[in-house]
Amino acid sequence: MNAPDPAGRASDELLDIVDPHDNVLTQRPRGEAYAERLRHRSVAIRVRDPHGRLFVHRRTPEKLIFPSRYDLVVGGVVGAGESYDDAALREAEEELGVQGLPVPQPRLKFLFETPEYGWFLTVYEVVCALPVHPQPEEVAWHAFVTDDELAELLPRWDVVPDGLECHRRLDAWHAQHAE
Repeated sequence: MNAPDPAGRASDELLDIVDPHDNVLTQRPRGEAYAERLRHRSVAIRVRDPHGRLFVHRRTPEKLIFPSRYDLVVGGVVGAGESYDDAALREAEEELGVQGLPVPQPRLKFLFETPEYGWFLTVYEVVCALPVHPQPEEVAWHAFVTDDELAELLPRWDVVPDGLECHRRLDAWHAQHAE
């Protein structure tokens, strides 16, 4: 028996298509949203362990976009009718392979746009003290790394562009909100 095609299932997922102000216009399947560059909603969650190390991972080759690239956040699309907050907890627990994760804390929101893609991203942070068991359909490799280790790794990695932008913006957010 053949394993199910994770990219095929993902392309059928129904998403809210939104205007430039993040108001819902209609719903379309994820594959169409990507193919037609329709603006939709996504969440990104930066995960640290109790020691402050950052969860990093390499996406599987079967991912619909950015296959086999390294990422500094977990996350994904917000399903049609789903809230950003509900999607953040669902995506974090799914990708980390945990249950009972603390509620991710929202930090910022921005419109991520490239010539190929466009989506609103609400960016969260969470501390995960649980042992992680990432989904093999989503994560090919993972580790918790220190900020210094990450600084050494980033120049060598092909990093998911929205994840890198989330990381950069979160660092700036923390610099502005330092007490």
